[in-house]
Amino acid sequence: MAVTMQVLGAARTVTGLQLLFETGRTRVLVDCGMFQGPKSLKALNYEPFPYDPGSIACLLLTHAHVDHAGLIPKLVKAGFPGPVYATRATVDLCSALLPDSGHIQEMEVEALNRRNARRGHAEVTPIYTAEDARAALSSFRPVDPGQWLSPAPGVRARYWNAGHILGSASIELELSDGGDAPVRVMVSGDIGPDAAALQRDPEGPSGFDWVVLESTYGDEDRPATDREARRDRLAAIVREAWGGTGVLLIPAFAVERTQEIALDLVELMRRQAIPRFPVFVDSPLAIRATEVFLAHAAELDEGIDLAAAFRTPELRFTETADESKAIARIASFHAVIAASGMCEAGRIRHHLKRWLHRRDATVLLAGFQAEGTLGRLLQDGVRAVRIQGEESLVRARIRRIDDYSGHADAPELLAWLAARGPVARGVALVHGEPPAIDALADRIEAAAAAGTMPPVRILKPALDERIDLRDGRTLDAPPNTRPRADPARIGRLDWHNDLSRLLLDISEAVDRAADEKARGVVIRRLRRALEDE
Repeated sequence: MAVTMQVLGAARTVTGLQLLFETGRTRVLVDCGMFQGPKSLKALNYEPFPYDPGSIACLLLTHAHVDHAGLIPKLVKAGFPGPVYATRATVDLCSALLPDSGHIQEMEVEALNRRNARRGHAEVTPIYTAEDARAALSSFRPVDPGQWLSPAPGVRARYWNAGHILGSASIELELSDGGDAPVRVMVSGDIGPDAAALQRDPEGPSGFDWVVLESTYGDEDRPATDREARRDRLAAIVREAWGGTGVLLIPAFAVERTQEIALDLVELMRRQAIPRFPVFVDSPLAIRATEVFLAHAAELDEGIDLAAAFRTPELRFTETADESKAIARIASFHAVIAASGMCEAGRIRHHLKRWLHRRDATVLLAGFQAEGTLGRLLQDGVRAVRIQGEESLVRARIRRIDDYSGHADAPELLAWLAARGPVARGVALVHGEPPAIDALADRIEAAAAAGTMPPVRILKPALDERIDLRDGRTLDAPPNTRPRADPARIGRLDWHNDLSRLLLDISEAVDRAADEKARGVVIRRLRRALEDE
């Protein structure tokens, strides 16, 4: 009987990780993440699952980020009957993150439906609500790292620290179909870097049949850094941004990134390396996540420092909408840390809408920006963007700092993989854009050629691809299933991005025209082009 793995997300893109493992005895999921990025990719969140949720015995969750956990409430609502296993810290974080995700969807759908009503379009419904998310939390079961559990017939699992965020884990699996020896698989989850601000180094055993390896930064080799070098670079950016007026906007994931940056800003002020100014943590989710961090402070490298930093008067937490709006009345220089980290949702979009056109604003991108997200557009240097249907010029300084990344770079991923070896049958590279996957594959092959690690087969699965874990064959899709998306286009800029860019270009061309006559010429040319279609 075959033991198979189907890659249902994060295939040649960075979001939506979901792996379906099947034996002749059971079906088990690892992660159930939400897709982010281009609208055609996010549309997959609204589609039915490509399997019967009622047939899944259990879900093993690597960590709480929404690109790994974000569709769990939808899964439970669709009839998934089993438990969700996760570390205790992950369970606590999901208790904050998932209801917040549902609330954001309700608010965004409410705004979208107002626009749809004006346009005569049909109403849409959220993927799930905050209440759906709270109901799903009853399915969660805490596990202790390093301890074997048997969550389904013929399945054993063990969690290992992944060093990515609080509670993050790599998951070791043994899958048996009742016949031959079990297939041993290590799912990396997201692997943290060597110089993580708060997390301890990743751990794990060796000697697997398969490793499923994330490749987010598979094409990057970041300079070696440490805590002090990271703080020095942050201080330089703050000093550049600082003035009598203006703002430093920091889009940040509510979990880990917000706490790390807040800790460093407070420490730099304490040392007088930067001026003192108010730092607003403008994210209800980050506030609740911070409470979870404080409850698990003993698990962190800097737990005591973190607790002290959050009592400093410069750090101000704004939970209500009125408190958030009041930040706009601050006349002096200040900083705002707000979700989401890729600028796709949350309060950061309101701050960007207010400040992007101003030269006394600085936007500091402190994490990975997926293709097609607003954060990626800013990182790539676009002249203008559209936020909530309105055009905004980009005059603010856009800066990037990689030191706060929660992901290992290419050499660190290679070292983690080598420590899991020997890998007998293959490595499946997921959770990365094609250039990162290709670059990491080249590094693995080069290491094998140099004799620093044994040769290993490398797979780059496409969306919904099924793999026989006994012999590595790619299998046909199950009967009566249809492709959910073109694998070649997954994660790429789509027609929504092209249309947004076109509208900005049209606006710019009209603005550049010398007079009314010239503007009329531009408009007539556009009309002729449309009529030629």
